[in-house]
Parts: sequence; C-alpha cells; structure tokens
Amino acid sequence: MARVYNFSAGPAMLPEAVLQQAREEMLDWQGTGTCVAEMSHRGKAFVSIAERAEADLRALLGIPENYRVLFLQGGASSQFAMVPLNLLRGKGEADYVNTGTWSKKAIAEARRYCAVNVVADTLGEPLGRAPAQHELALSGERAAYVHYTPNETIAGVEFPYVPETGAVPLVADMSSTLLSRPIDVSRFGLIYAGAQKNIGPAGLTIVIVRDDLLGQPQAATPTMFDYKVHADADSMYNTPPTYAWYLAGLVFQWLRENGGLGAMAEINARKAALLYGTIDASDFYHNPVDPGSRSWMNVTFTLADPALDGRFLEEAAAAGLTALKGHRLVGGMRASIYNAMPESGVEALVAFMREFERRHG
Repeated sequence: MARVYNFSAGPAMLPEAVLQQAREEMLDWQGTGTCVAEMSHRGKAFVSIAERAEADLRALLGIPENYRVLFLQGGASSQFAMVPLNLLRGKGEADYVNTGTWSKKAIAEARRYCAVNVVADTLGEPLGRAPAQHELALSGERAAYVHYTPNETIAGVEFPYVPETGAVPLVADMSSTLLSRPIDVSRFGLIYAGAQKNIGPAGLTIVIVRDDLLGQPQAATPTMFDYKVHADADSMYNTPPTYAWYLAGLVFQWLRENGGLGAMAEINARKAALLYGTIDASDFYHNPVDPGSRSWMNVTFTLADPALDGRFLEEAAAAGLTALKGHRLVGGMRASIYNAMPESGVEALVAFMREFERRHG
C-alpha cells in the first residue's frame, strides 16, 4: 500500500528518509547486532546516539552553552506541573497568557502550586487570535515567570512575535512549533515540547532550560520532576525513552542535511501560504482565525455546509489525504503541515479541496 499524506496533529508523520534508515538499522545498529530498543541506555552505543542527538539539536537551534537540553518522559502535559515546581523559586505568583486549550490546561495545573495571573485572555473571542504585546498586563518581577503557548494546535492560533518580559523568565510550550523555523533561544528561560509534532515519535519530551533556573524546586517536588536531577544525570536518572530519543536524533540529522531550520522555514511558509490562499479565495471554506495570528503548522477550516463534513473526510481519505478531521472541541477540519509534510502533500490537498468545492459548492 502506498503511504498516505497524513495530516494528523500528533502523533504526526515522520520524514520518510528517517523511517527508511530506522528500518535498515532495526535489527543491527551499526554492527552491534542489536536493535536500539534493546540497548542499555548506559552502554557506549546508546550514549553515542544520545550525544549525537543533543549536539545536532544544539547546532540546529544555536542553543547557548548556558542552557541544558533534557530528554524526558511524561509529555508536555507533565511540564504544566514541572514548570511551577521548579521555577517559582520562593515566589508565589506566575503570569500566564490564555489563548487556547493547551494554555488553559497549563493555567489549571499551575493553580495547584501558585497564584496565576492571567495577563491576557483571548480564548473566548469569536475569532481566534494572539494578544498583542501592549495587551499583556504583565506583573513585573512579582511573577516568577511568564508562560505562553506560541502555537495552539487545536484552534490553529499562533503568536506572530515573541513576548517581551524584561528580566522575568519567559517559558514557552513549543510542542507544535519547535524546529519549524529558527528561534533565538536566549530570549527564553525555558522551552518545552512534546516530540510528536516536528521532533519524533510520542514518548519523548524536550526541555531546554537556562542554567540559572536549575535547582531550588519546591520542597515537595518529586525527584522525577526536578530538572536539576535530570540535568546532573544527562537525562539518564532513570531509563529514558531510548528508541524515541534515537528517532528524534535521526530527525535532527535529516533537518541538518536538508538545509537546517532556515530552509524549513521557507518551505513551511510556502505550504501555509498555499493552503490559506486557497481558503481565502473561496466562499466554500473558512478559516476562523485572525489573519495576523494564523498558525503555520495547524491550519483549521470549516465548510460552508457542515452536513458535507463527513463526505469531505471520506473522499479525502480515499484520495490518500488522511487525519483531516478537526479536534472534537472545535469541529471542522484541521490540516497539520509539520516539517515532514512535503509540499506535494499540501498541493494534493489544495487540488482536492478545489475539486470538492466544484462538485459540492
């Protein structure tokens, strides 16, 4: 069976070259006679895999030396608790921006540990959008940190800028944007991301944290939720998700071989422009997000007649275009076009949308 164009929001499609290499190395990784999934995480073979992965990620993102890179488990949702447990550092308040489902969940979890100041809230607005810098009612140095979600995967709302927070550390849930374009890591105190979008398979979570934010967790913080414990152990305090770490490393290599994040940014911008242009040129399709806050990665849209949703999905799947159903909380359609989605996939989707509109519009 031919591979389909998988528009899933996560777990998402992986680069075909990465899957091919993993298949070739499945039974025998570089002459060791074992699969990576069978290796000891403390053996020389896997340690070399882990070190190469971190080095490639640092090179891709230009991560400064005073930041640690952690390869953890628990998904981005565990970070909703780990961030306040580690970063409050004696303070009782933190600032949060609420722009969608994931920032809302982060806020709910943080309230278990501190007073949360919601410094901007656009979640309830009829047209999804990110607040402008001047709308952020930041608390200043009363807050231990400022948390935001650069891209809301479910609603397709993305910040077109990085908020300015002064001396207060900026924390970002970059699960659906990390590696899609270059970023200036030095502007953040901490970045976290679930792997299952642009990084690799589910089961791995990347945390990039500035050195001065390590240590001083709350007294009741579980050992496994202490960033410094993981940093001191090179992410091997316990058995890490070794195979997911290995696959992420292959993705990092693939990105570097294909021009790095600058090249990815150009491709991703073209993909998004083509899809949004098709939606905007039509009365049959509609995108419910302010044009200035549209996501590069998760393009949401509705049909003029919701009764056609089922037929659209059925015919799209028959054409090899899968996982286009919108999240159950918002309905409609969602095309997630992460790094591994080739431009040919977006071109095929656009051609299908135009033909579907011709027949049903």
